[in-house]
Amino acid sequence: MSATTTRQSETALLERVIVRHPNDAFVDQANIESQWERLNYRSPPDFDRAVKEYELFIAALASQGAEVIYAGSGDGLSMDSLYARDASIICDRGAILCRMGKVARMAEPENLGQVYERLGIPVIGAIQGDGRLEGGDFVWLGPRLAAVGEGYRTNPQGIAQLRELLGDSVDELITVPLPHFRGPGDVFHLMSLISPLDDDLALVYSPLMPVRFRQALLERGIGLVEVPAGEFDDIAGNVLAIGPRKVLMVDGNPQTAGRLVEAGVEVLKFSAFEISTKGDGGPTCLTRPLERRRPG
Repeated sequence: MSATTTRQSETALLERVIVRHPNDAFVDQANIESQWERLNYRSPPDFDRAVKEYELFIAALASQGAEVIYAGSGDGLSMDSLYARDASIICDRGAILCRMGKVARMAEPENLGQVYERLGIPVIGAIQGDGRLEGGDFVWLGPRLAAVGEGYRTNPQGIAQLRELLGDSVDELITVPLPHFRGPGDVFHLMSLISPLDDDLALVYSPLMPVRFRQALLERGIGLVEVPAGEFDDIAGNVLAIGPRKVLMVDGNPQTAGRLVEAGVEVLKFSAFEISTKGDGGPTCLTRPLERRRPG
């Protein structure tokens, strides 16, 4: 059976991924001190420790066979550009550049568009005008099924433009209304609530999940592994599938890790206090997967 390369999966074997190194996002400790509070980090990351954590994270990705592509630096980028997922969405036809709901991140989509040009990946469009859309609010649930969160970072105008740009790449795009939770200044995306583990399995935090969306997952035969309430704030629900039922997750969430193992998921862990916990961005946030491979 031949393998098929796809961009429309969150769980097939990860082959290529874009990241942005702390050297290019955090820059140095002085830059961190000037930005962290305004960007609503929990506390200022330690630059040297962040670099060490990040190198181990990249080593974990590379050890699984993924080609790691560095986005590099750019004008107008903030510390938040470390979280490479949010500035674009990818489908089999190419990339869609987002328009960020967080004003301090507005330079990121154009910068990432230059990266796509360098890689020879077509940019099929960009969110314009009053539209707002962030990549953390978009998730592939199947080869032709996707969901998008509507909240403080992604609005109806952005979703309408996304539908048009995706065109016939999808059969269904589910809109998920997100809760107020901690308010507009908080980092809260759809992927704060769900991380796909396989085409028929997902890690979720049900207490904040809309009933209709949760039921839609179950109706489509997607089993749910529940994040315990005591670990939600430690980014337990944000895990990166590097292959079907094989994930990379932030260390320090033993209950969630145990539930994943019980569900037949292989769990790899990395220490990420500086690069993830302080900025509320887990391994899916740190990466923009470009290509995955599934059996043909």
